Amino acid sequence: QAQLAESGGGRVQAGDSLRLSCAASERSLNTYHMAWFRQAPGKEREFVAVLFRTSGNTYYTDSVKGRFTISEDNSNGMVYLQMNDLKPEDTAVYFCAATDRAYDDYRRTSRYGFWGQGTQVTVSS
Repeated sequence: QAQLAESGGGRVQAGDSLRLSCAASERSLNTYHMAWFRQAPGKEREFVAVLFRTSGNTYYTDSVKGRFTISEDNSNGMVYLQMNDLKPEDTAVYFCAATDRAYDDYRRTSRYGFWGQGTQVTVSS
């Protein structure tokens, strides 16, 4: 089965930046719509951002608007999450996910059939 793999997490100070990357093991996922979710300790996994590849539209959760940017590299199918002005509340394990349909309820984890293992992002104050 096709897999996703995240990279780029780490430990940073508040105000710093990180760029997360998501790579697919098979080219078949390069046409899927891609999203980033995160899960903080003791909390449910939450939606962060989505990129609809057919339209190019992107959507973000309110808490990251203006700070995070989801993008793709068409040459290799990679998907990125550029995170600027990081805050301690951004601390979480970040997951990339893929879906073959542009659902209206794209914030629901159940809409995504492929997930990576996650990468830890820790932001200290």
